[in-house]
Parts: sequence; structure tokens; C-alpha cells
Amino acid sequence: MNNQRFVKALVANEMGEFFDLDGYAAVGMAERRLVPLLQDETIPMPPGSELFFLPSRRPIVYHIQSKAFKALVHNPYAPAEKVFPVAAFNSPGYTISLTSAYAEEPKAPLLPLFSYGAVGWAQGRFRVASILVDTERRQDLRLMPLKKVKEGVLRLQDTMPSNRLRIHLEHCALVYGCPAAKNFFIGRFEAPLPTSTRCNAKCWGCLSLQRHTGVPPTQERITFTPKPEEISEIAVHHIKRTKRAVVSFGQGCEGEPLFAAQVIAPAIRQIREKVKEGTINMNTNASLPAVVNRLLGAGLDSIRVSMNSVRKPCYEAYFRPQGYVFEDVVESIDLAGKKGKFISINYLNMPGFTDSRTEVSALLAFLKAHPVHMIQWRNLNFDPVRYWQMMANSMQTPELMGTQAMFETIREAFPRLKIGYFNPPKENF
Repeated sequence: MNNQRFVKALVANEMGEFFDLDGYAAVGMAERRLVPLLQDETIPMPPGSELFFLPSRRPIVYHIQSKAFKALVHNPYAPAEKVFPVAAFNSPGYTISLTSAYAEEPKAPLLPLFSYGAVGWAQGRFRVASILVDTERRQDLRLMPLKKVKEGVLRLQDTMPSNRLRIHLEHCALVYGCPAAKNFFIGRFEAPLPTSTRCNAKCWGCLSLQRHTGVPPTQERITFTPKPEEISEIAVHHIKRTKRAVVSFGQGCEGEPLFAAQVIAPAIRQIREKVKEGTINMNTNASLPAVVNRLLGAGLDSIRVSMNSVRKPCYEAYFRPQGYVFEDVVESIDLAGKKGKFISINYLNMPGFTDSRTEVSALLAFLKAHPVHMIQWRNLNFDPVRYWQMMANSMQTPELMGTQAMFETIREAFPRLKIGYFNPPKENF
């Protein structure tokens, strides 16, 4: 291979300073597969992405001259300097095809709850192993200036001063930097409607509740259940001021929204008494078919069902259901289909597992038996090495087809299936 086609290896020192290494190519990883990054198989790192350095791990790089992979402990050009892997957390709308390649040191702690895409340096810019799956600029941070967000916050403090859900979303926007909450205060696209303090799964990568893992949640879970009036006030405000608006139950800062059905159902009815426009969506684990059926009857337009796999052992190994089984999830999907509702799968992607031939074959069979309208390709925010270890009993030694080939296979088999990242408005159903 021509040396000019390689993407240069990127590493970090103990101060968290990033630099590239001449003579070494960046490497991506998918379970046990190591792949040198090439310029024509990567893309410029999308705006709004972030770079992380990974402690207690050694970067795996490709030495171009010797054509060999190496796990570095020290900078080859400054032997006294320790080096660490660098990973990219890609902007929304992009699905990673390889993770950052590294070797764990003994007793390495779990990584925080982000995805860790492969990244390198070429021609004066960062390049990542990632694929654009949704061109909509719904969560482009450049379109959410903090000044506008704060102006929206101040306006709504006057408009709905006692609404507790508004206060919660204000914290999400200004403290956690939640793009959905920011969009609500600016009046763009999709507004979040967190409601539930409880959940019936113990997902390894739960963003709002971590116990005894040593990993902090990325945001704290909502501590109260809003009243139907508080929910509908937020939703109606957003729908009235936003074209093709979407409002969604089921957010990263809450538990499972099905456990708040007692307020969600009347809230949906109140919303529809005031506005016929807008899309009312729920992001859910779909674990309670009877409750799903009740909410669909109340006027829910669409559901997005989170899954890491369509294989029962793999699903239950990650979600760790408490009082439900995988078959309940499938029943809810089928119920929504019979009622003519729009169904998405929030498919949590992890290279080295999701693109294995076994998983892809299972997905194709699932889609044939249980038709859905869309797959949202979300990156699984979890330590990749620990995830592969968790799935080892189901994977054995996986034969991988690669993320791009996986997409092409699915599109060929189901040409009408939408591939994307964001919940669509009903105008796009």
C-alpha cells in the first residue's frame, strides 16, 4: 500500500496532549480484528465530535516499514514519554465502523459511557472510521448557540414559571449540554419529555443510573413524575412554534417511560385536544405490551424500540431485563405494526458484534418476520472490550462483514427500510 494512503497514528501523553507519529498508521479494532486506517476508507472528523485519551491502555499502531502491529507503551521518538490511545466520540448522525485500537493494562477500569471510534491524522485534519447515516442537522451544535438557548430559557421562565418539567429541561440544556433540550428552548425539531423515575432493565450502558460499576452516569435521572398538565404544556408549546415538530418520551435522563403511563396517556390526550399537528413519539424498551397498547390507543404516533441485538441471549445479556423477556419486546413491535403505527429500532451498534455475519443474518430474519419502518443506527456508549467479552458466549469467533457491507446487505434485502439516526416527523412516515 502506498504510504500516502495511510492515516497517521494519533496518541496522547499523560497530560492529555494529542500528537501524531511519523511512520505509524492509526489502527481500528473490531473484536479481534485490527485494521490500519486508510484515507479513502475514513472521513474527516465531523464538526462537534470530541477526542478522548484512554488511561490504563496502550495504543495499538501499525508500523508501516515493518508491516507489523505494535502496542506502544512509550513514544518511539521520546522513550521517556508514556503514550495512550486516542478515540473519537463522533457527532450525532454518524455510525462508527471501527473502534479505537488498544490493549488493556491489568486491572484497567471500565471506560465511561461513550463510544470510542477509531481516529487518526492525515493532510492536516483528524480522520475517523465512521459512516454518515443521517444528513439532518438536528443535533449540529453549531446551530445551537448558547446565547439563543439562554434567551429561550429566560422566555420560558416567564411563560411557564412553575412547570417542573421546564425546570428539569433547563438543567439538561445548560448543565448537561443535552442537544434535545437545547432544541426545545430554541424551537427546533424534537423536544424531550422525560417522565419516568423507574426502569425494569439494568442495562450495562444505562446513561442515568450506574450502581457498583465505578462508572458515573452521564446525566442524573429525573427525580419526579411530571403531571399531565406539565407535559402537555411543554409539548403544545413546542408543536405550535416548530414546523414538523416531534416530541418524545423516553430520554437518557429517565428510566423506562412505560412506567409513567398513568401520566403519559392523559398528557397525550390533552396534547391532541389542543393541537393536531406534531408527532408524539416514545423511545422505549417495549417491555410491557399491554401498556404499549394502551398508549398507542391514547394517540402515540410512533415508537422507537432500543435493542443491541435481535438474538434473545445477546439482548438479555446486555439489557438484563427485570420481570420481562425478549418475547415481550417483539410482541410490542407486532402490536404497533397491527395498529399502523410507525416503528423504529434504536439499534445499538458495536463494530465487531453488530457487523458479524451471525448478527446480520439474525437481523435480516427478524425484519422479515417483524416488519419495522426504520433502523436508527446509534453507537453503543459502552466499553468495547468489555462488551465483546460479555457477548463472547454468543459470538465465539465471529466472521465479520464490516459495517459498510452490512448496510449494503440490509438495503438490498429491504429497500424500503429507512436508515437513519433521528426520530422522523410524521410527514416523513
